[in-house]
Amino acid sequence: MMPDLTVLFCRLVPKNQCECVQESKLDVYQLKDSIDKNDLASITVRREKEFQHYLRRHPSMNKEVVIAQPNLPLSYPVHGVQVMSLHTVMIPGNWFQGATAPVTLRASLGTLSTLAEVSDDIVHGRGGKELTISTSHMKLLNFILQHITYTNVSLMDLVAKFPVTIQQPDVPKLYDPGADRKIRDLVTVTTKTFFRYHKLRALIKSIRQYYSDVKIIVADDNEHPEKIDDENVEQYIMPFAKGWFAGRNLAISQVTTKYYLWVDDDFLFTEDTKIEKMVDVLERSDLDIVGGTVKKNQYRFKIIYEQGEDGGCMHLRYGSYRLLEGFPNCEVASGVVNFFLAHTDESRRVSFDPKLQRVAHSEFFMDGMHSLRVGSCSGFSVDHQSRDRPSDSQLAEAEKNYWKFRPNTQQQIRFKLALHYFKNRLKCYTKR
Repeated sequence: MMPDLTVLFCRLVPKNQCECVQESKLDVYQLKDSIDKNDLASITVRREKEFQHYLRRHPSMNKEVVIAQPNLPLSYPVHGVQVMSLHTVMIPGNWFQGATAPVTLRASLGTLSTLAEVSDDIVHGRGGKELTISTSHMKLLNFILQHITYTNVSLMDLVAKFPVTIQQPDVPKLYDPGADRKIRDLVTVTTKTFFRYHKLRALIKSIRQYYSDVKIIVADDNEHPEKIDDENVEQYIMPFAKGWFAGRNLAISQVTTKYYLWVDDDFLFTEDTKIEKMVDVLERSDLDIVGGTVKKNQYRFKIIYEQGEDGGCMHLRYGSYRLLEGFPNCEVASGVVNFFLAHTDESRRVSFDPKLQRVAHSEFFMDGMHSLRVGSCSGFSVDHQSRDRPSDSQLAEAEKNYWKFRPNTQQQIRFKLALHYFKNRLKCYTKR
């Protein structure tokens, strides 16, 4: 029996909206609530104006779908269909004209299916690389074709017109690691420090125990800077309390090696801090960033983004997507802990938003979601220095001053959420 096409169409086609629904143990933030009600309307207007300007400069976000007209005997899209990684898309423009016959669609990557609720006698191969539709009902055939899901359709023995993109080619930018490929020629260690010189010196001492000549870059926004006495340390002084992400940007801007290793100033290198292993993962994979563990704890998270007409919905969840092929101790994720090795150029392209001065980390991976390929591995680790109050009064005072700035206050949370509302065009945000 042929389905009611109107009912099925209304039920199967998703709305151009997204929502952040409250669930157990889930933090939900409606970003409009972080903005003064008197300012919300004008801010929303400015946001939409900036978004339209962004689309003009980044047309790939809003590609026009080009449909090949029926050509003995099928029409189908040849340009403009997009899908996010690990997501499903409905392919528009499929239409069959002519004598009915089995129609076979093939995908070179991933799988094909249909949202139409019909029997396996009519549609064979759901969830596979080849999907065959067999029916004598032309309306049903076209209904099924209009609800095919996935990324690409390859049709054999048919001729199609296609667009040619005219653009300048990418110019390679390569780093020469030298004939010996020593760690010092491949990796620069980067960190930021604020008040806690005693912890920074302990970190540097531990690095030197295992890597005596690797360069260390320190971004320093202390009020009264203290010189770090190490010939392979570059210390860059910033305005007082300039901030966490501003310091990251400064440190990475001075890196001259292919990779940089980010560490917090209260970490400690151990015999398990194997930079060589981290380099091996990036050299033999397509990842841009690989994270390790801190005190053997592996922290990694996924970012799920839903587009909406009036703003997107962002969801952060602990965990990973899948294993990294060829590396049994590594997983593919969206973000990792503050101990990671990264391609220098890719991080610079994303950058760290200097408006985030105090508590920030996942925001970098949110901004880089489209371009950064991230992995997390359990085969290398750093230790964390004790948070016990120092017995020395001067060190205790430094720790006290540090923690005056460290807490994530309600004012800072509201600022970050309002920033996401405008900069990332988000309407809501959830975290678990």
